[in-house]
Amino acid sequence: MLGLLTLHLHLPGCASLKEKRGQLKPLIHRLHRQFNVSIAEMDLQDKWQEAVIACAMVNSDAAHIQRSLQAMARWVESNWPDGAVLEDKIELI
Repeated sequence: MLGLLTLHLHLPGCASLKEKRGQLKPLIHRLHRQFNVSIAEMDLQDKWQEAVIACAMVNSDAAHIQRSLQAMARWVESNWPDGAVLEDKIELI
């Protein structure tokens, strides 16, 4: 089973793409290390104050994937001071 978490992020303090990358890179690294997921920026690469990142997880237990991706979304909302989550979406395939 494959689980996919898509996060639409708002980065209000960014005034350039370089600044945006500087705020996203630590978040992506932390999520990869802490939750053991594959993660990449997927959309809105040309916007300074918005980003869409996707996190993918593979496991035979759908409930485990669901719980893990929900925990990841909650972690970003409560522990990431550089921006806000505008929308999150979990898909199981």
